[in-house]
Formats: sequence, C-alpha cells, structure tokens
Amino acid sequence: MFRPAALFIGMRYTRAKRRNHFISFISLVSMIGIALGIAVLITVLSVMNGFDREIKKRVFSMVPPITVSSSTGYLADWQGLQTLLKNNPDITDSAPFITGEVLLNFSGSTQPAVISGILPDQEKKVSEVAKKMVEGELSNLKPGEFGIVLGENLAAALNARPGDKISVVTPQVSLSPAGLIPRFKRFTVVGVFHAGNGFGFDKSLGFASLNDVQKLLGLGDNVTGLHLATKDVFAAPRIAADLRQQLTRTANITTWADQFGEFFRAVQLEKTMMFFILLLIIAVAAFNLVSTLMMVVSEKEADIAILRTYGATPHMIMTVFIVQGAIIGLFGTLFGLIGGILLASNVTEIVNWIQTVFHVQFLSSNVYFVNYLPSEIEFSDVATICCVALLLSLIATIFPAYRASKMDIVESLRYE
Repeated sequence: MFRPAALFIGMRYTRAKRRNHFISFISLVSMIGIALGIAVLITVLSVMNGFDREIKKRVFSMVPPITVSSSTGYLADWQGLQTLLKNNPDITDSAPFITGEVLLNFSGSTQPAVISGILPDQEKKVSEVAKKMVEGELSNLKPGEFGIVLGENLAAALNARPGDKISVVTPQVSLSPAGLIPRFKRFTVVGVFHAGNGFGFDKSLGFASLNDVQKLLGLGDNVTGLHLATKDVFAAPRIAADLRQQLTRTANITTWADQFGEFFRAVQLEKTMMFFILLLIIAVAAFNLVSTLMMVVSEKEADIAILRTYGATPHMIMTVFIVQGAIIGLFGTLFGLIGGILLASNVTEIVNWIQTVFHVQFLSSNVYFVNYLPSEIEFSDVATICCVALLLSLIATIFPAYRASKMDIVESLRYE
C-alpha cells in the first residue's frame, strides 16, 4: 500500500483546492515553461542538423574523401597506383585528375579559375559533378575537342554560354620570335554545373578532358593525382593514415577533413553550445517547481501532520511531493516533445509561408549556403533533451520534498 498511497496522494496534490487556484496556476506555468523549452530546443537542434546535412551534401558531392598526389608535383605511373589501390577493401573507386590555376577570358571579361582535367567516366564514380549539370553533360568532355564545363557563377561572370569559345591562359610561357608569351588555348564551353553557394565551387572551378589539360599544361602523360572514393566518408582519415604506411614517402595524402574539418568542428561546437544555452530555459522552468512545491508544502502542512499521525513515514511524505513534481515535469516534457516534433517537422514550410506572405527573405544562399530553413530531426537529440528535462524536474523536487518530510507535526497542528 505504500507506493500506491504515495502515488495517489501526489496526483491529488497536483490539483490545488478551490480556495487556492494560484498554486494550480503556478504548476501550469511551470509545465508550460518546460514544454516551451523542450519544443524550442528540439526545433533549434533540428534546424542545425538540417544545416549540417546541407553543408555536408555540398562538400561531399564535390570534394572526394581522399586525394593522393605527390610531393614532386605530378604522378607518373598513375595507372599502376590505381591497380594497387583496387586491392584496398575500404576504397571503392579512383579517378585521375589534373589541376592548374588559369585565367579565363571571354568577350572582354577575365576571371581567375582552377581548371581540373578529368576522365568523365571515372570522375562520376568519385564525385557528383555529373549530377550537378544544369546545361550540357559531363560526358561532352571528349579528348582532343578542348571542351570545358564551367561553374554557374563563373559562366555568368564571363557571360559565356554553351557553344561559346573562351581563352584559357596558363602561367607557363612559350618562347616565340616576339619573346616570351603566356601559353593559352581556345576551349569551347560544353556545359554548366551548379554545386551550390558557400564554398566557391561555382565561381572558381572548371572541368576539361584530362588529355586536353595535359596538353595545355605540358604534363605529357602525367597527372596531378588520384581522387579516391571510400565506403564510409567519415573513415577517410583512418584510411589515409593506413595509405601513408603503404605508399612511398613522396606520396601526399589528404582528406576532406584536412580541407573542411575545422569548419565542421565549428558547426558541431556551435550545436553543442546552443544545446547548453537553450537548456537553461528548461532549467529555469524546471526549477520553478521549487517555488510551486514550497507553496504546496506550506498549504498542506495540516494534511502532512495528519498523515504522519496516521503512520506515514518521512520517506512516504517525501515521495508524495516527488511524485507531484515528477507529474508536472512528465506532462511538460510530453507536451514539449509533441510540440517540438510538430514544429521541427514543419518549420521549413512555416518560414517559407512567412517569407511569402510578408515578402521578406530571412535566408540568402550567398550567406547561409541555402535559401530555405532546413530541418532534420535526430531522435538521439530528442531522447537526450527529454531525459535531461525529466532529470532537472526530479532534482527540483528534492528540496521541497525534503522540507515536507522534516516538518514538525506539533507546530503544524498547533493552530488547527
């Protein structure tokens, strides 16, 4: 009878007597505060997860997990290296590439760019450039035809469209009767890709046939390196460490983490800090239970004394008020959980509707990588938030419940 009695009395005490609705109101405020804090925290973390997803999607679609190059500046027997890497179970595919800094000139406009020589059929296996095409196809890059695929922003800056012939100027020079002149070649624009704003792929990158770039840069049959695709992109640092032990000392091995690791760590740190900052909202609401339960204890002094005279132990009295606080925390957590999931699931549509109705633009892809508010609910975050909220609610009940268990029976009944 002990536990059911404590549970029954605690549930009854959740509702104050008719003569004191203020305590019920304070309990409701505490419950709403906990619910709002949980809903806001779930929504904010889901939005940050959405941004993290969109950023990774842009990076991983263009940046290979692992890049193998050489400290000498070029790879000679790259076909042999490809054959060697096929034996690694963690590596799924590889593709050769050449990179070089050039100037692009068309119709009086000049733009700096990085030209990348690729084999389209192999490049499709290590990146998603082919899926990012908005005009033309990556397969249009054929050896000997000197075609080039430009980023959308780069093409717009040059005012070049598919079919236009642009001049590609390299830092190398050629000796002529007129002296030293920069080496250049006319390329035909055969496509335009759109990788998304934020990392500069669209405004600084162009792709051409591997054979054509070899001729342009005078590399012969050599390449700059190999792009490697892995089964798990997050295992790239470990795989790269293993490759450093297998390959020669001249091998230069980098991963996506070397290029963008600091950025993703900053995003993760921001998410962690937001979690603790917004957790204070839940903490404030949870510790409102202290004042609520202290008022309940004050109101129920006579009831507590009578229960003690009927044989209730201090432990039972303490359990009664812990149950009362736990019920408030439980319902607050439940309402916050439902509200948070509903809000996080529909926040994109809600923000889009606000932007449409009030003709405002909250997000710009030039600053935030996307022009909408992404959201992705991770149930590990949701579970952590709910567990912490319940724990804070229980902690908040301990002091009032302890005070109630130590109440002096004689003093409580003196004026009754």
